[in-house]
Amino acid sequence: MPGHLQAEIRQSVPFAGAEVEAYLNLQRSADLLRRQTNDLLRPFAISTTGYNVLRILRGAGESGLPCSEVAARLVSHDPDVTRLADRLAEAGLLVRDRKARDRRVVVLRITPAGLDLLARLDGETVALHRAQLGHLGESELIHLIHLLEQARLTPAVSSLSPPAIPAQEHQ
Repeated sequence: MPGHLQAEIRQSVPFAGAEVEAYLNLQRSADLLRRQTNDLLRPFAISTTGYNVLRILRGAGESGLPCSEVAARLVSHDPDVTRLADRLAEAGLLVRDRKARDRRVVVLRITPAGLDLLARLDGETVALHRAQLGHLGESELIHLIHLLEQARLTPAVSSLSPPAIPAQEHQ
């Protein structure tokens, strides 16, 4: 039994299988959620990846993190974190420092302006995510989270993904 996607995209031919339909549903849903988040962030002149970088650095505290570690923690892979960090630094949202012992290592730290921006956005992003997914019940959300995690653990996908988080750290 086909889902709604086939009608949404006006496809008259059935999908090649449930995996294809599930994949396309993921892509369509991710695109919608991403566009809504971009609309929220646009007035603040920050991208979703830039927002993610600032959140990572806020969580890291005053010591900051090496640029490579920030890149490894991103929700969405960005091959040019260095250039993104440059733009965020130019906007006064983070600072870049080279380690004295190894000048190749660039440590990123969030600035007070970056913290202020996140404080302004925290409530708005939570409200957006509630508007996006609040119609799902708690058990449906937990089930969705589980299914998405399982999709990332398949052999075809996991070789491209960062290492899985051990169970005790993931709770």
